[in-house]
Amino acid sequence: MSKEQSSKQVVGYAAAEYVSDNMRLGLGTGSTVAFFLDALAEKIAKEKINVVCVCTSQETEDYAKKLGIPISTLTETPHLDLTVDGADEVDEEFRLIKGGGGALLREKIVAAASESVIIIIGEGKYVDKLGSGFLLPIEVLPFGYASTKTQVGQKGGCTPYLRTIESGEPFITDNGNYIFDCKFDDGIDNPEVTHSILSQIAGVAEVGIFLNLCDLVLEADAEGNLVKHSTDYARNLFA
Repeated sequence: MSKEQSSKQVVGYAAAEYVSDNMRLGLGTGSTVAFFLDALAEKIAKEKINVVCVCTSQETEDYAKKLGIPISTLTETPHLDLTVDGADEVDEEFRLIKGGGGALLREKIVAAASESVIIIIGEGKYVDKLGSGFLLPIEVLPFGYASTKTQVGQKGGCTPYLRTIESGEPFITDNGNYIFDCKFDDGIDNPEVTHSILSQIAGVAEVGIFLNLCDLVLEADAEGNLVKHSTDYARNLFA
């Protein structure tokens, strides 16, 4: 196992410690979350706990089913106790950039349906300023996407790039949409304002800035040690 994989395992297994019997869980998407799923499956088998889970992507659902984790939907389970997900960047105000795995729209819906959200990250993703090291994903409708791209660049003050796969064709989300990865030369000065502006552009389905959707961050530092960053709400909730 590489050093990066080891760090992801540290936070994935740490997040599983917050899962208890009869919880309704949201399952995020990505390589770090995969370690949480491994830990969750082990916890279910060992402690015989009952949980029901809503997935944020087909990728996560397929892996969860493979591990024997019980799956539901937001239609069947509209309110969740806890969501565990990763992030591409997190700042000191617990604002996030998400969407590197292409599931930002469903991730935001699931997070918003949750009582609390734990974000698990490896070293280097806790930043002073969002957008300084990672492009901002925006999910857009395929219809008129070229026009939407122009609007995003002009109004958002960024350079949007259409995400593609190896063949050069557009990357398609689970919702059948495209993704722009947007470069901000000096980072995102005001995430709230930027989110508001981009969200109002016709053709934009969702913006990868997550606001007020994170309660606890579990980070693995360069040595693989666990570091916890908590909001005031999380300090009481996870005491």
